[in-house]
Amino acid sequence: MAPAVIGIIGGSALGDAFALEDEKTKSLVTPHGAPSDPPRVGIHAGVRVAFLPRHGKDHRIPPHKLNHRANVWALKEVGVTQILGTSSTGSLKKTIRPGTFVVPDDFLAFWNIPTYFDDRVVHATPGLDAALRAALVAGAKEAKATVHGQGVYVQTTGPRLETRAEIAFFKKVGDVVGMTMASEATLAGEIGLPYAALCTVDNFAHGLVDEALSFEQIRGTQRANATLTRTIVTNALGRLR
Repeated sequence: MAPAVIGIIGGSALGDAFALEDEKTKSLVTPHGAPSDPPRVGIHAGVRVAFLPRHGKDHRIPPHKLNHRANVWALKEVGVTQILGTSSTGSLKKTIRPGTFVVPDDFLAFWNIPTYFDDRVVHATPGLDAALRAALVAGAKEAKATVHGQGVYVQTTGPRLETRAEIAFFKKVGDVVGMTMASEATLAGEIGLPYAALCTVDNFAHGLVDEALSFEQIRGTQRANATLTRTIVTNALGRLR
């Protein structure tokens, strides 16, 4: 199998629907267990990629049960040298409306973040890759999407949504809230893989506006955003060719 170059971790908007040419599936079990699904390696937008649906086929794995260590490691094993993720988020700012996109430039997570360094002391400095972020922002603009080119992603653990009190605090320090990106970015950094994420804004966070929040509402916005999300990722890949 020819080596993959760019890994794509597909979130709720992409699911497992990401077309590849010359596709081959690489079944493997990593030192950290099995990934959510076997990575699919092939060509998209003229770029060799490895695609992995974060929540597995049919979105079967909830966020608090994800094996992030296995997912990121599996991409490394099939030859990935950089990773683009897509993530569903809630907005922490009224100016960041559902149906738009955010490409974070920083993140915070107060809860446990997975690591590859359980047995030795390694203080890795986390971050999000500037070149990958720029490709995502440019890809969104090319698609005529509304995109915020920077922002702070706040990670919670899930699977429940956040309380009104939590959101009242988070909105002072962040721009969007989700359950996965900080874990992936941290692990990718630990094994030397540049990482950036395209966040779909699928709802206002709980209590930010007067309207009631439901999971059905969030899934509806995710489905509506799916085609545009794929277009943005395709555009970004073209710029990374």
